[in-house]
Amino acid sequence: MTDDLGFVHRFLPSEDAASRDTLLALHGTGGDENDLVSLGQTIAPGAAILSPRGNVLENGAPRFFKRLAEGVFDPREVRSRAEELARFIQAATTRYALDPERVFALGYSNGANAASTVMFIQPGLIKGAILLRPMLVYEPEKSADLSGSSVFISAGRMDPIVPTRSVERLAELFQSARAKVTLKWQMVGHNLVPSEVSEAAAWLALQRGTVSASL
Repeated sequence: MTDDLGFVHRFLPSEDAASRDTLLALHGTGGDENDLVSLGQTIAPGAAILSPRGNVLENGAPRFFKRLAEGVFDPREVRSRAEELARFIQAATTRYALDPERVFALGYSNGANAASTVMFIQPGLIKGAILLRPMLVYEPEKSADLSGSSVFISAGRMDPIVPTRSVERLAELFQSARAKVTLKWQMVGHNLVPSEVSEAAAWLALQRGTVSASL
């Protein structure tokens, strides 16, 4: 673990010499740089893993940005923290000699929201993202151009934290920005289930070009 790039983080280089892919793993509230490493290795076998710990503490629980109350955010603070995360991604890309065209994100809850915001404010920095239980936390003043980028959104129909309309609006914003959007609804709450992990892995394999079949 190291924190000299602005975030405490873990970096696991690829064990596949032919792979140029990096998976940016962004944990949910209360997680850390170890939280999504195993899941990331399952979803993106052979990819390098870059996993930062959120710099914000909420009652001792790491997050990537503050919330004023459950589901209530300050857009300026969200953007500022997303810019901070974007700078980390850029610095880590240089430090670890990563291919900037092959960075994908895997985010859960707060981490998914951080990933989506980075994509809106820094188009192209993240090639594609798996957003697990995201919600809309930042709406850009003008539509970004995310042509060539893709997102996989997996949401829970019975999620007590994330409103259905918030997920739908997030998907609409990505579509307006010309990103390719795959939205999957799970008959669960905020927890993850094995079937969506398999769906996410299959989706990412297509984006990475490691399989030829379509979902």
